[in-house]
Amino acid sequence: MSLSEPPEDPRTRANLNPALALRVGIVGSIILGLFAIVFFRLWFLQVLTGTHYVEAAAKNTTQRVAIAPPRGEILARNGKTVLVSSTTQLAAVIVPDELPVKVNQTNILTSYPKDDAVYDRLAHQLHMKTKPKHCKVAVPPPSCNTSTGKCPHSTTRDLSPIACTVAQSIALNTYADVTVAEPVGKDLEYYVAERENDFRGVQIQQATTSGYPFKQLAAQTLGTVGRITQAEANEKENKHVNKSAIVGQSGLEYEYDRYLRGSYGYQKVEVNAYGIAVGQGHKKEPVAGDDLRTSLDLKLEQVGDQALQHSIDTNGGGLDGGAFVAMNPQNGAIYGMGSLPSFNPKVFTGQISEKEYKSLTDAASNAPLFNRATESVDPTGSTFKVITSVAALQSGEWTPDETYDDTGSFCPDGPDIPPCFKNAEGVANGDIDMEEALKLSDDVFYYHLGALLNVDRPQGGPLQKWARLFGIGQNPHIDIPGARDGQLPSPAAFDTQVAEEEECEAAKGPFRYEGPGGYSPTKLKGYHRTPKRPYTTTGGCGIAIPGNVWTIGDNVNAAVGQGDDQVSPLQLAMVYSAIANGGTIVRPHLGEDIQSPAGTVLQKLSFPAQRHLHIDPGYLDTIQTGLHEAAQSPGGTSDTVMGNFGMPVYGKTGTAQYIPTSGPRAGEETDYAWYATYVPASATHKPIVVVVWVEGGGFGAVASAPVARQILSQWFYGKPGPWVPGDSADQ
Repeated sequence: MSLSEPPEDPRTRANLNPALALRVGIVGSIILGLFAIVFFRLWFLQVLTGTHYVEAAAKNTTQRVAIAPPRGEILARNGKTVLVSSTTQLAAVIVPDELPVKVNQTNILTSYPKDDAVYDRLAHQLHMKTKPKHCKVAVPPPSCNTSTGKCPHSTTRDLSPIACTVAQSIALNTYADVTVAEPVGKDLEYYVAERENDFRGVQIQQATTSGYPFKQLAAQTLGTVGRITQAEANEKENKHVNKSAIVGQSGLEYEYDRYLRGSYGYQKVEVNAYGIAVGQGHKKEPVAGDDLRTSLDLKLEQVGDQALQHSIDTNGGGLDGGAFVAMNPQNGAIYGMGSLPSFNPKVFTGQISEKEYKSLTDAASNAPLFNRATESVDPTGSTFKVITSVAALQSGEWTPDETYDDTGSFCPDGPDIPPCFKNAEGVANGDIDMEEALKLSDDVFYYHLGALLNVDRPQGGPLQKWARLFGIGQNPHIDIPGARDGQLPSPAAFDTQVAEEEECEAAKGPFRYEGPGGYSPTKLKGYHRTPKRPYTTTGGCGIAIPGNVWTIGDNVNAAVGQGDDQVSPLQLAMVYSAIANGGTIVRPHLGEDIQSPAGTVLQKLSFPAQRHLHIDPGYLDTIQTGLHEAAQSPGGTSDTVMGNFGMPVYGKTGTAQYIPTSGPRAGEETDYAWYATYVPASATHKPIVVVVWVEGGGFGAVASAPVARQILSQWFYGKPGPWVPGDSADQ
């Protein structure tokens, strides 16, 4: 090598390495391939499918705004008087799932700045305050241990008015949208639509609002409405229902919702790239809901409510409640159904506060939401004796001509061997037959029949058989939800109750855990382990006495409507309808027909009888004669009330002793006043059965029969007439 030649660069030798050159070539090829893929993808999107995406982008500028239909109205039996009206109007609505930060029950007490900004913008447009205030929410956070009361976080926060409304609403109805204000103007609708990005989670939409011209009248029967819940929206029959629809939640509103609801329409709105509405497209008009004509007679309902309230105030000191049912005994059409205390369903058409909701459901306020006519089941006292009469006669254990010597007391185990049962005030009526026993409401006579009818087998004997046939312990199948079956005492039912009591006290089986919804066999969210409840005279679960067994005394008690008999006013009205019509168990109903908004009948509603009881006509005649004498014969238990009424009245008083487990008289022995009466089809072209029940009212003739008389007077003479109290000491 010459001294003048520079030294060879080792990197040059490396660059010339064939293996390295190969690697560089491979990497280059990969990079070139990737660029080719990107190029061809860009060419595909812009050239081959560009038109498709332009069209898709154009479609994205069109939005569909839902238009709510007017809800159908509920009408009285005359087809003209509106009991529940309906209007549509614009409302400002918060959709919790569409807020910048989605809100649900797990975070309702957390304040999110992005959500608060939306609330404040809306509040300014609604001229509402934005300053945070003390907000109490009905449901505590999931982390709150309600069993111990040790909650790491309070259920109150300082929230703005709109934030508070959202939190309180979600606490009561987890998935429903929240109506903030209604009605609102079209100007707000346009303002929000033009600033969609600033009002995420806010919708201005058509809303249906129900009106109640007669306020509290028949509120539990007519029912309530509210926005469809997520659970309801997931049901198969609601698959095509708008997620913001107003649907029936109780009463007739719930039962006939599919007719009343109507169908949503929509308006297509053109929106530019900035979210500003620039025009309107196709519009589909909503279809109004149909109307429901009921069998309710407005005047009868008003008189019944007023008379019942007067009796509660006079005989119960205003502490208690009551119910009445007025029904056609031939076909089950209900002319009047009242439950007191009541409420104005209007509270459910807007935002309901925790305080309001609690006052409607709390036992301390006598639970106005509770429909006592169909959901309250209690001992009926002597009104039950018609069932005992049929059972004794049909089983052959008694005949219409037989008599019994009433000495004033009855001892199931033999003369003067305790326990013994007595007539009210210790009266002894001597030798009497069934007609006289019904007229005088003779308990000793029916104690004797109860003993004769006792059969110590699981389902009992003739008394239980005929009570079941009359519908006691059975679903009445009325066209409103929530009607209870009641309870028929029998050895099997007795054993079941004792077993439940023992499980409850030991906190086992279905009573293992308890929480906001009651008991559960498994641990649910918010539930805790149930503590054991050793039985004492004042403790236990109150279902039954552990170790107790069925005795003849239980059947004796059942025969006079005491003990474990549990019957609703509606069920008792069905029993007396069957006595009046010759043995047919009607299907009680309120719906008559479905009409278009213009008044055209679209569908007649049909409610065929449930079954017919084959009762010997001679036996029925014996019972009917006794009931007529009880109501309109000297010495009858309700003669002082009904004796001078201008129509032939058949009636039976009842007074039942009971110890309420809740409410203002919890733990106190209380007299429940009953009266069941009817005027049959043989005496009038418009027969009627009336049952009245007054909690804490005392004797049936004193508290309940006068209410029934005013209802009958309104029905037959168009006015309630004077208040005529009775004085019998029946049981």
